[in-house]
Amino acid sequence: MTTPTEIGRLGRRAIAAFSTRSPGKETPNEDSAALLPWDDYSAVLVVADGVGGQSLGEVASRKAVQALERSLALADRETYQLRTAIIDGIEAANQAVLAIGGGAATTLAIVEFSIGGPDGDFARTYHVGDAGVLVCGGRGKLKLLTTAHAPVAYGVEAGLIGNDEAMHHEDRHVVSNVIGAADSRIELGPAVKLSQHDTVLVASDGLFDNLTTDELIQLSRRGTAMDAARRLADAAHERMISTLPGVPSKPDDLTLLVVR
Repeated sequence: MTTPTEIGRLGRRAIAAFSTRSPGKETPNEDSAALLPWDDYSAVLVVADGVGGQSLGEVASRKAVQALERSLALADRETYQLRTAIIDGIEAANQAVLAIGGGAATTLAIVEFSIGGPDGDFARTYHVGDAGVLVCGGRGKLKLLTTAHAPVAYGVEAGLIGNDEAMHHEDRHVVSNVIGAADSRIELGPAVKLSQHDTVLVASDGLFDNLTTDELIQLSRRGTAMDAARRLADAAHERMISTLPGVPSKPDDLTLLVVR
């Protein structure tokens, strides 16, 4: 989809999606994404980003999403927790991508969210690699930002690299954990309580590599989910084609899901 589209609703919140290939790229978009319903209160958002520069990235991201979808579909709702079904799905995705061979790999960012359920409104993240999740409040408070599984991101966490330096770092594209590796690992985040005006953003690294965290918050915290998706997609595209000095500009496939 080359324009933002509302792909569903859960309770009073809408979900908007956008996905496009890198500017000037003629090969297929290597990203995949889905909204996977679980019950009346819960659903799962997933973005998978086929690892650039390796073969079969498009196939890897698609198979990873399909494996997760299949795991959720087969899980017994009476006895299975959604969290268990997601983890099983990620492990199945890893096996599916490993079976492709040829160096196929993908990153994965997932959000389990519940709206209006017995446990209240919350979101919980699961990720592998540098696709990410951001949760912010309507007044701009950052509630959650996943840390990319990448040396540069770890350097920022350790205080060795500044945020601005990280945006321009020559090794920012290097990823240390992927779906499609024998030693792949899953990072599970805490349950974050959602307030009425919070935004949940799930995206491939094409978004996080071109816009700062502050920019992501300011572009996503107001208006409808469609408004936020449109602003984010437009801003990321402008950055990707920018030739201005000192401005991060990393052309890449771009996929984002916004819940508001």
